[in-house]
Amino acid sequence: MSETTTPVGDAASPNKSSPPPSPPRPGATLTQAGVFVVGLVALLGLGLAWQSQQRLKQVEQELVRRQDTSQTEANLAREQARIAQDLSRDTAAKVALLDARLAEVSVQRDQLESLMQSVSRSRDENVVGDIEASLRVAMQQGVITGSAEPLVAALHQAEDRLGRYKQPRLDGVRRAVSRDLERVKAVSVVDVSTLTVKLDEVVRQIDDLPLLAVAQPGRDPVTSQPNRAEAGAASTPRAAAHARKASGVSAGAGASGVAGGDADAGWWSRVWDQAGERWTTLSGEVWREARGLLRVTRIDHPEAALMAPEQAFFLRENLKLRLLNARLALLSRQFDTAQVDLREAQAMLDRYFDGRSRKLSTTVELLRQVQGQSRQVVVPRPEDTLTALNAVAR
Repeated sequence: MSETTTPVGDAASPNKSSPPPSPPRPGATLTQAGVFVVGLVALLGLGLAWQSQQRLKQVEQELVRRQDTSQTEANLAREQARIAQDLSRDTAAKVALLDARLAEVSVQRDQLESLMQSVSRSRDENVVGDIEASLRVAMQQGVITGSAEPLVAALHQAEDRLGRYKQPRLDGVRRAVSRDLERVKAVSVVDVSTLTVKLDEVVRQIDDLPLLAVAQPGRDPVTSQPNRAEAGAASTPRAAAHARKASGVSAGAGASGVAGGDADAGWWSRVWDQAGERWTTLSGEVWREARGLLRVTRIDHPEAALMAPEQAFFLRENLKLRLLNARLALLSRQFDTAQVDLREAQAMLDRYFDGRSRKLSTTVELLRQVQGQSRQVVVPRPEDTLTALNAVAR
């Protein structure tokens, strides 16, 4: 692609001889080469840009196409998932229904098998099973109530049933029932109802018991009666008065016999005797009142005598609470707890209350009876009967 330049003068006169061409300059040649290279690079760049633009358009078209395809597939997959979810829900409901029906069928089958077994069992097995079941129920009732009555009643019922049945095969069971019945009857069971009644009586008597801190009339420590010395002192003047009366009467009779019956001597004797009796009675009453002003008592616990009057109410209430706790422990078969509360109540009675009172003696005696009878009693198991029943069932 080289270009040739023709001078204007040569075109006008072609036949005229032209001067020799001048040699080209080096700078012009380099410029032409650079322009050529630049043009070539520009063309190459335009070609590459056009090619890149075409490829970019193709990629965009492909992306759009694939996006449409993906959207369509996603919608289809969502629809299929919804359908599958509905199907799985229906299937789960059907499976649950089938499981319920299968469970019903299993229960019916078990019931049918149990019915067939109960029908197929012999009469001996029924009797043995009924006796064993009644004994186990009675044992559970005895554990709950702490009484041997349910077990005794069950053994009596089993003995009567075996006696009516009269089966030689069950004679061993009958003998075992008799042995267990005698052993259970020999056990002394705690009568909780009677003990609770006694505790209620003790609680009722608490308010009437005298305290050591409250002054009481003078009593003999042993008999709680007026002093024997006082009675002797009171009876001695009275006996002397009677003796003087008798001697006066006899003396009057002798004087009347000697002097011819002096009536004044008898009248003075009667007046003297009445005055002596009145003096004896008055002196005895004065002596008893004087003895009541001063009381000498031995107190082992000084705090009991120094108790303030307003504290007596709280002392009695605390004692009642102790006894009520013991009552609840007895009803719940907690005999150890009941024993602790009863010992505390006994200690409070001995420490703060007047031991010379008859009411306190009665209350303490009731409390000791309850404390002595409140003990844990284990009802024996009918082991011989259960062993004989197992042997017959085999």
